[in-house]
Amino acid sequence: MSILEYNGAAIIAMTGKDCVGIASDTRLGAQAQTVTCDFTKVFPMSETLYVGLAGLATDVQTLHNLLTFRKDLYELREAESRGGGGDGTNSMSPIVFSNVLSNLLYEKRFGPYFVEPIVAGLDPTTHKPFLSAMDLIGAPVYTSDFVVSGTATANMYGMCESLYKPNMSPEELFETLSQALLSSVDRDALSGWGAVVHIITKDGVTSRHLKIRGD
Repeated sequence: MSILEYNGAAIIAMTGKDCVGIASDTRLGAQAQTVTCDFTKVFPMSETLYVGLAGLATDVQTLHNLLTFRKDLYELREAESRGGGGDGTNSMSPIVFSNVLSNLLYEKRFGPYFVEPIVAGLDPTTHKPFLSAMDLIGAPVYTSDFVVSGTATANMYGMCESLYKPNMSPEELFETLSQALLSSVDRDALSGWGAVVHIITKDGVTSRHLKIRGD
């Protein structure tokens, strides 16, 4: 078994019309043994930016803490250089955050974090959806429809290819993301046991928890 599969994960991010969504399961396992059903794998980095981390649970928590530190430091330097305050103009954009994450992973390529991240967000000025994903050494991929990560990737690709359509409204995006994730983790023994879906729009974020089969 790959170390990336040891704890299990399933994460999908998908775009809509002026909105973007990211969903994950909440199971933490030790191979086939379920440890808890409320493990966080998707983290808010700003009001319009989320990152999903699929992989080894200890590295997920370590990388999240490090990313929070790097982001806060970036925004502090931006505020100092512009002489601005806390009006949100110094927030890190999704493309910048994705590049920071990619560089951070590549720095550790000889002793990598066993995490395959997904970045989802809206550009703070244009409100255009942004999606990227990368492997454990930071090689990025950018897309305009959907990205997946985790142990259920084969199932999620199939469901997303079947259900995705462009320019979905926030409610349509939520329904599509939910159905794709639920159908995928039902066929993967290492993920599931609960899910959370975040829909990001320029007006705010809507988060909903889903109940999943626990067998």
